[in-house]
Amino acid sequence: MPVTGHGWFTWPNSIWNRANPYPPECRSRSTSVTIDSAISTRGLSKHFGKLKAVNDIELEIPSGQIYGFLGPNGSGKTTLIRMLCGLLTPTAGDVQVLGLNIPEQAEALRSRIGYMTQKFALYDDLTVRENMRFMASIYGLPRREANQRIEHLLDRYNMGAMRDRRAAAMSGGQRQRLALAVATLHSPDLLFLDEPTSAVDPENRRDFWESLFDLVDEGKTILVSTHYMDEAERCHRLAILETGELRKSGKPDQLMRELEGLVVEIEGSDLRQIKNQALSLPQVRSAAQQGLRLRVLMRGGDSQDPAQLLRSALPPGDYEIKTARPSLEDVFVACTAGDE
Repeated sequence: MPVTGHGWFTWPNSIWNRANPYPPECRSRSTSVTIDSAISTRGLSKHFGKLKAVNDIELEIPSGQIYGFLGPNGSGKTTLIRMLCGLLTPTAGDVQVLGLNIPEQAEALRSRIGYMTQKFALYDDLTVRENMRFMASIYGLPRREANQRIEHLLDRYNMGAMRDRRAAAMSGGQRQRLALAVATLHSPDLLFLDEPTSAVDPENRRDFWESLFDLVDEGKTILVSTHYMDEAERCHRLAILETGELRKSGKPDQLMRELEGLVVEIEGSDLRQIKNQALSLPQVRSAAQQGLRLRVLMRGGDSQDPAQLLRSALPPGDYEIKTARPSLEDVFVACTAGDE
């Protein structure tokens, strides 16, 4: 029987070799993909009954970059990744991944991609080296090549000293490194990482991302889903998802520049009272306290300077109001607060 692993997935041949298992409306039509695109989708949707888990998604993901899916739980990130991998049949839409039509050519795709799922699912009762040897056999790597790759990855991810340690005895960060090593055993062109750092401390998260940039430097393309703003900001490009909809996409710096002049910080006393007063103003989209400051996101379209508008609208008090640099969290709030 095949195995579903944290670093990779395999499927029964009977699933992959069925003739035309997809209804006509789900079969991809030929679409033009630029040579620099690793992934291209048109009108991609997945409905479960009346629930639109993913709805009419248009993506163009460049090769050789880290592309992020940013969104809360239930936003459709995992469903979208599973469709791009060929694991889930779309309700509608066209998908091309590495030049292959998905899901029809998913069999040809699987040797070219790696996948880390949210939950660690390698074998706890196997050692690091045993897990890697087993997954190398699943990939079909020749014994000599497999041994060379395993030794290389043990060294690369600082696991040489724990090669004989059972996975159950590893920390969260160590298990994460093992999962990434397994996902890259067969040197895939494209990596799908579904919230890979959700149970990892900040230091290990930072080291993990440095490993991802090393892979990109070697020409790999990485698609990573996250709900951490600092991780999303590390991506070359990202898509913001909410309730199955694509709210915004682009380079993080570009998305933040679009909010230039609309973010205001208030520093002073009685910030909780000031927050309630600010939220009562129609020009205010959101307000949240960050330490000793209140961060206010204004709506666009008003010709008046936002800081001056707040000074005029709020009652006099012992506080200072000034314009602030937009953050990715501000972008996320602006995209998901119900209006653009």
